[in-house]
This record gives sequence, C-alpha cells and structure tokens, in this order.
Amino acid sequence: MAAQTYDLIVIGAGPGGYVAAIRAAQLGLKTAVIERENLGGICLNWGCIPTKALLRSSEVFHLMERAKEFGLSADKIGYDLDAVVKRSRGVAKQLSSGVAHLLKKNKVTVVMGEATLPAKGKVSVKTAKGSEELQAKNIILATGARARELTGLEGDGDLVWTYRDALVPSRMPKKLLVIGSGAIGIEFASFYNTLGADTTVVEVMDRVLPVEDAEISAFAKKSFTKQGMKIMEKSTVKKLDRGQGKVTAHIETGGNTQTMEFDTVISAVGIVGNVEGLGLEALGVKLDRTHVVTDAYCRTGVEGLYAIGDIAGAPWLAHKASHEGVMVADLIAGKHAHPVKPESIAGCTYCQPQVASVGYSEAKAKELGYDIKVGRFPFIGNGKAIALGEAEGMIKTVFDAKTGELLGAHMIGAEVTELIQGYVVGRQLETTEEDLMNTVFPHPTLSEMMHESVLDAFDRVIHM
Repeated sequence: MAAQTYDLIVIGAGPGGYVAAIRAAQLGLKTAVIERENLGGICLNWGCIPTKALLRSSEVFHLMERAKEFGLSADKIGYDLDAVVKRSRGVAKQLSSGVAHLLKKNKVTVVMGEATLPAKGKVSVKTAKGSEELQAKNIILATGARARELTGLEGDGDLVWTYRDALVPSRMPKKLLVIGSGAIGIEFASFYNTLGADTTVVEVMDRVLPVEDAEISAFAKKSFTKQGMKIMEKSTVKKLDRGQGKVTAHIETGGNTQTMEFDTVISAVGIVGNVEGLGLEALGVKLDRTHVVTDAYCRTGVEGLYAIGDIAGAPWLAHKASHEGVMVADLIAGKHAHPVKPESIAGCTYCQPQVASVGYSEAKAKELGYDIKVGRFPFIGNGKAIALGEAEGMIKTVFDAKTGELLGAHMIGAEVTELIQGYVVGRQLETTEEDLMNTVFPHPTLSEMMHESVLDAFDRVIHM
C-alpha cells in the first residue's frame, strides 16, 4: 500500500502539536497529526486543566470555611472527594472533545497510534488495526514529556503516587509527603493540604519554587507554613520503605538523616522528554539529557524535522509549546516567523496564594550585569484586595536603571496568574517605565498594584 503523502505530519496532539496542525491547515498545508493516547495531550487530560479544576474545588472549600469573615454562615462544611475528581475529569473530557472538533473543522487528518520515523520524511504508525505509512517533507515532533521517576521513589499507585494517581485519588491522604516543590509538587501540596492532609514538602534546592525570584519563594514558604505545611529545603528523600498502609521516608538534610512516616507520597521531581522509540538517533537528531537540541526556530538540524514544546526543553509550559507550533507552521508555509524568547514567557503556579512571573529575577538581572531599580507593592495596600479578603501578597518589578526597560515582574497573591499578562504585553511592546507610569489603571482593581510597583521602583509610589 502506497504511503499517504502530506505537506506536514505532526507527532503528538498536545498543546504544541494540535495547535501546530490547526495553524498549518489554516495556511493551506495538507496536515496529519498522530496521537497515541488523548487529543489535547497531557496538558488537557492529565495536567494543566484537571489540576486547575481540582484546585478550584479546594479554593471554594477554603472560602466556605472563611464564610464568617464575610458575614455569611455555612454549616457542616465538607467535601466528596469522588465528586471533586469527577468534576475535574468532566472538565478535561469536555476540552479534549473540543480539540477533536477543532481538528475536524480544520480538515486535519487524525491518526491514533504510536509513531516511528524509519527514514527522513517518513512516519510509520502502529495503530489498533495494524500499521499505516505516511510521508511528508516536513515533520514536527511534539511528543512532550513525562514525569521523571527516581530509583526507589517510583510510583506504585497505592502508597506512592505519580501526578496521574494524585489526579484520581482512591482515598484522601492523612499524612502526605510531596517530593519536589516545583509547580506540580506545590499545586498538589496546596490542594491536599487545603482539604485537610497533614502535608510535608521536601525540596532538594535551597528554597521552594526554586525557579522563582528568591523574595517570592521566601514569601510563599511563609504562607505555606502558616497554612500548616511542613517545608524541608536542601533535603533529599534517600529511600522509601513501603509497608502495610504506610511509607517510611529516609530524608537527608545537611548530612543528617531522619525517618518520617506517611500514608501517601507524591513524587514530583521533574520531567523527561519522550524521545525513545521514535528512531531519532538513527536520523542524526542531537539529544541532550532526553531533550531534542534545536535552534531558535525549532529546527533539529535534520532537514524538514522540527521539535516543539516539552521535548525541545525548558521552559516546560503549554503556552510555549503552542506558540512554537504556530511559529513552525508559519515557517513551513513561508510566512514571517518570530522565534519564541524564553524570557518573554510567563510562568504561573496555581497554589494558594498563586505565583506568577515573567522575565529575569532580581538575582538574574544583576548576574547579567544590569544596573537595576526594583519596585514592590503589597496587597495590603490595595483596596480591592482588602475588599476581596485577599490581603496577602506582593508585586515586584525589576527595571534597567539606564533604559527603563522592564526586565522582570514577580507576583504572589490572589489572581496573579491573570494579572501577569499585563507585564507580558508590556515587555512584548517594549514599554519603558515611563509608559507604564503614564498608563491609567482602573480603580478599584488588583491591577492598580502593578502600577504602584512600577512607581515604587522610581521612588514615586503613592499608596505606601
């Protein structure tokens, strides 16, 4: 049987792959997308979306517990864990079927199965019915990543959970250990801690949320501790002894090892790229620690072969993958393509309180040799935050003292994952401190703090 010929084949239908396929189809390219599991990938089905649905439930539960503060009464407050999970799965399912509809609407061929690249420009797909051969001058690798599993800390679905187990819990943990305090670890810690689990977080680095600005990390730690979490920094889980309904963790801090007992462990120690079994090495694709090496335009060095999203390395964010997908589709179609700059991509963590940032941290800006001005503004100085009952948080801005360029913005507090985009747009439009200071922010809003933080960097703050 002759191979089906396309202009573009995309391997993986996550937020990078399906977006690349849709954009390519819009540009008139005959496009196929291959997916081995779920349309929408990990993000829609087992990542970003279902975790946000769970976290929304815990947030509402937390607010119900605070009812009295707002002059309201709510008695016998409780939750049904199965119903919380069911809602989360329903949200994921709705969005996954939405992706199927979009691909169909844009006339993208969907092939469900496992892909390999037997030769340049050729893709073989193992499907439920046998195998299909496809060929195209252009191929995009968008196979994503999976959770890193450390020897001895592997998930077993019972006592030690992966992120997947944590999304569909069979029971509510009483005493929980979360290994890793990046976005995934801290979101699960936040969810279970809010619902009443006695939660301990172990982080190998010197602070929680280690990719964030040091001041934000310190603020977050204080907040998490106040909520009852135990935070152990510069610590490593050396081994787990699994017993009957309990796990004994051997945790090393500064050369001293202590043992602690838990009924549940969630491992969230990073991710590895899905590069195996594709035949990449034989094609001459360069790999670096399970990630495909690419240039600024996502080219792999093998003609017509591109890699986008998590498989192409940090930052491991869905919105980065989507933008790279659009850029590569534009490039293939001969349009003007803009490379995605990692420092222009915002990171968002949906713990309680939320954390968001874009650009350089204060330390990174100094390390790069900038002469900087730093502004800060606390939530407690903002009318809307106080009215919402969310007076805990801060907004920090970092500017180049010479040019007024906004180098970075860092936030912690209610709804900062929505606020951060104001600074993202500002950076994209290359606004200076003057532009931001002369912008009129509506009152009363949380966004006014973004204005005040800029004013503070240049000694013009009003409400502090």
